[in-house]
Amino acid sequence: MTDRHFELLLRGGDVADGTGAPLRRADVGVADGRTTLLPGDAPATAARTYDASGLVVTPGFVDAHTHSDLTTLGGAGDALAHAAVLQGVTVEVCGNCGDSAFPGLFADFDAFALAHAAAGRANHLASLVGHGSLRAAVVGHEDRAATHPELKEMCAVLDAALAAGAVGLSSGLIYTPGSYADTAEVTALAAVAARHGKPYVTHLRDEMSQVEAALEEAVRIARDSGAPLHVSHHKTAGKYAWGRTERTLPYLERLRADGMDVTCDVYPYTAGSTALAAMLPPWAHDGGAAALLKRLADPEQRTRMRAAIAEGVPGWENTVGNGGWDRISVAGAARHPGLQGRTIADIAAEQGADPLDAVAELLLAEDGDVTIISHSMREDDVRRVLAAPFTMIGSDGVPKPGLPHPRWAGTFARVLGRYARDEGLLPLPEAVRRMTGATAARFGLTDRGVLRDGAHADLVVLDPGEVADHATFAQPLLPPSGIRLVVVDGAVVVEDGLVTDARPGRVLAC
Repeated sequence: MTDRHFELLLRGGDVADGTGAPLRRADVGVADGRTTLLPGDAPATAARTYDASGLVVTPGFVDAHTHSDLTTLGGAGDALAHAAVLQGVTVEVCGNCGDSAFPGLFADFDAFALAHAAAGRANHLASLVGHGSLRAAVVGHEDRAATHPELKEMCAVLDAALAAGAVGLSSGLIYTPGSYADTAEVTALAAVAARHGKPYVTHLRDEMSQVEAALEEAVRIARDSGAPLHVSHHKTAGKYAWGRTERTLPYLERLRADGMDVTCDVYPYTAGSTALAAMLPPWAHDGGAAALLKRLADPEQRTRMRAAIAEGVPGWENTVGNGGWDRISVAGAARHPGLQGRTIADIAAEQGADPLDAVAELLLAEDGDVTIISHSMREDDVRRVLAAPFTMIGSDGVPKPGLPHPRWAGTFARVLGRYARDEGLLPLPEAVRRMTGATAARFGLTDRGVLRDGAHADLVVLDPGEVADHATFAQPLLPPSGIRLVVVDGAVVVEDGLVTDARPGRVLAC
């Protein structure tokens, strides 16, 4: 019998195949960008043989939720661009929370894909189409209902993007201009996704005090449109919502038991991250970024904003009202690096200013571009969502300069190390399934997220006893330990914590 020949052969490892099945000993051969599983004693030769003894071989991780649409295009630097692949992520799903790079920065999906092909990527990118981006391109940033012709145009643009290969529709219903839409508008767009067999992926209209009502709205949209539903970074945040995962998760379980196709993702931290401007009421954004900055310069408008935060606005999540300025710290402010890592309450106190005034002055000085960390969740809620069998892993990474949330560099290693190995919340094969096979299936990534004969050769070799996250809020881009090898479409892109020169990544069309 002639020995089989491979370009790469991983010998002696235990395979976690992405289905949740128990670990099994097998060799993995790679040829022409595809995998073959071999019994440990099968004769084979290879251009390169890697000793995986004592290690676990898994499919490449699929990050269900990122904001990395432009990271490799905008000169952000290698530390930001490669934080995901260094922890084993071979596919990043971007275009989340209603914000995609097309239509808008790029005319369409194809132009977006061509830009990434020209720049070169270590790993792959798959993109949703953002409802907010559709609305901005067709309706603009005004606080009003879309006209029938405008909605028809949004549906046509979405249809074309999904046909070209985008993996679904996303919404971010706390963010303008998406928050200006009613349920019927989003349902009409989700029906387009349903016709393509692709999911409606939503950042709920409220993840805080009204989280249950917001979840019910998402369920109505899915039922009325026929689209599968995926709830982004499911959480019950803010002091008025702590503990409500004890109700939201059983609700989702009942829906699934009744036949509804609904899933969610989660990141393993009790803090979130977003734009500082999102802390302001929706009416402040009416007309777009320039209109917001003009209002921020007006003392009377600041007084209105301060009152809105104190008293609330119907239908608005109001992060500060649910927590406080002492729970919000600056993550990225390019012109004020000394403020990064400090809370808004602390900055205001040092300046002898009201927090809203401090926020307004900072946003004006930074042309509105400031990112924050919001410490808004409780560990028991995070653990409950992580433990739910329909949960996938997504970093919700916001890879911008400064002190970004450590989830961008630590999410997957943190789940494998802290929650799976150290705390036993999930068995290792099940944790791997949540970050590979389940996610790839949700987003239609055929032959990815699984380790079987003929699958794409996206692979991770890890040390199960060593894998751990090291990224912190003070040092958010520290790479993990225990990720020995990362392979993308058959090419080694990470070895022993270093990114190689290989750039096999591309925008995937599904």
